[in-house]
Amino acid sequence: MDPRTSAQDIMRCDLCETAVVQMHCDTCLVNLCTACVGKHMISDESKDHKVVKFQSRKSTPIYPGCKYHDKERSEMYCNQCDIPACVYCITSDQHQGHKILPLMQVCKEKKEKVIEERNELNETIYPTFQDIAFDLQNRMSQLETEYGDLSTAITKHGEDWHREIDKLVKKLKAEVDEMKNTQLQTLQKHLDEINKTMSNIKDEIESLEIVTVTNDMSKLLSVESNLYTYRDLPKKNMPSVPKFISEKIEVDDFSKLFGSLSSDKHGYSMKTTQKSPEAGSPPPVKQLLDEPETVTTIDTGFGVLNNVACLSDEEIWTSGHDSTMKLYSINQGSLHKSITTKSGNWPDDIAVTKSGDLVYTDTSDRTVNIVKNEKIKEVIRLQKWKPRGVCSTSSGDLLVIMDSDGYKQTKVVRYSGSTEKQTIQFDEKGQPLYSSGQYNRYITENGNLDICLSDGKANTVVVVNQAGKLRFRYTGHTPAPKNQPFNPRGITTDSQSHILTVDYINDCVHIIDKDGQFVRYIDHGLYYPWGLCIDTNDNLFVAHTKNDTEVIIKIEYMHIK
Repeated sequence: MDPRTSAQDIMRCDLCETAVVQMHCDTCLVNLCTACVGKHMISDESKDHKVVKFQSRKSTPIYPGCKYHDKERSEMYCNQCDIPACVYCITSDQHQGHKILPLMQVCKEKKEKVIEERNELNETIYPTFQDIAFDLQNRMSQLETEYGDLSTAITKHGEDWHREIDKLVKKLKAEVDEMKNTQLQTLQKHLDEINKTMSNIKDEIESLEIVTVTNDMSKLLSVESNLYTYRDLPKKNMPSVPKFISEKIEVDDFSKLFGSLSSDKHGYSMKTTQKSPEAGSPPPVKQLLDEPETVTTIDTGFGVLNNVACLSDEEIWTSGHDSTMKLYSINQGSLHKSITTKSGNWPDDIAVTKSGDLVYTDTSDRTVNIVKNEKIKEVIRLQKWKPRGVCSTSSGDLLVIMDSDGYKQTKVVRYSGSTEKQTIQFDEKGQPLYSSGQYNRYITENGNLDICLSDGKANTVVVVNQAGKLRFRYTGHTPAPKNQPFNPRGITTDSQSHILTVDYINDCVHIIDKDGQFVRYIDHGLYYPWGLCIDTNDNLFVAHTKNDTEVIIKIEYMHIK
């Protein structure tokens, strides 16, 4: 095996090419064995050879040579002249009275500044541009669909107009036909009367012709003409045809009548956008408060408090590392009810259904259970999968996050009762939507029916539409309150289709809009927040630690209109 080309061979001395490398010259960047060190030192006595152990190579500072004093190293730095200088330069008149610093100190400060700038580029600016690029790519794919929908809407509106115009034309033509038939019948009747009169006149003429040639005096004296009757002409009956008076429509007026395109004008800004109302009857628009306000604090007594779920505006369910799930009064802070899990395990997640029943997942028991009238009923039992996060949808379905045995796969399954209706696991390219592993993941449904999942391992909020197609991923916003990586836990949505998720490490709540754009933080004295939920009035409830006690705080963060 050739030692110069084999990647499997150990490193050899650059001089003898046989002995194993033990030393390194930081000045010449040469690898040496112990026997060749002396030979290398005398090979070029003009250099100040810095020979160190091979493991400590490249640790010796390399000072620049002085351009005014040959063979001298510039170990100092003149702050006024902004140049390195050797000892002889520093003592010369050229730098008299100048501020002189050790070059090592200057380079150390410079390196710290470079590291700081590199960190800002790496941790803040580059990820932000990554977010922008991802948003743009995501938006480009959305535009294809949305512009297709827009063209379809315009075509449909045109078809609606065509149908209405066709109906109007048909109606007017029917009226024309009816008017024509009526007038023709009237004229025909009048014509029949004229023809009858003309026949009578002809008979009258023939009768008078006979009298004019007779010599019978008595006939002549007895004849009576109806001339005066026929001199009284009938009333003229010539109905006129109605005119069609068309309204002249200018092009601009027609565009206004038919409809026009309107678009929101946005200046580009990082992670902010205006929320557009949903189709149908949108909820009243609410504005965020300038300063959120803590209204209520509830001491739960849990050792570890993970999950909260509003039963109503007066009561809230809680669970943690305890087999007991507790229902508290929000206003009084008193305990109303306790339910112990069927297996004695603590619940991984809880939710409240549309009908007000409590749902919880039991990971160790592989079950999803529902509590009705304080009685626990198993609704789902899994094989080879373990249920984790759960939520109840607006349609009454359950969305369940589950991990495979061995935690190699993660998916979301929609259930109607105990019947599996939908599985969401991969994107359009066949790649997993969610990270795998034994980590915290929570789920909720947004007002636009998007499915929002907080992925604690990937430090990401993954949002798919109702069909399971990826809409966007949210990876946090910088700068964060504590400048730590985004670490989402509990997740919920409000009436404005905002997505809210706690950031466990940065002690805050992120609010993003339905399209994944950052809106603001709620950083309101939170400490290791975990679970959160929203009541019907858009009050936010967050479980966190206060003075070594697990509490729930109620936060008003939105104007109520």
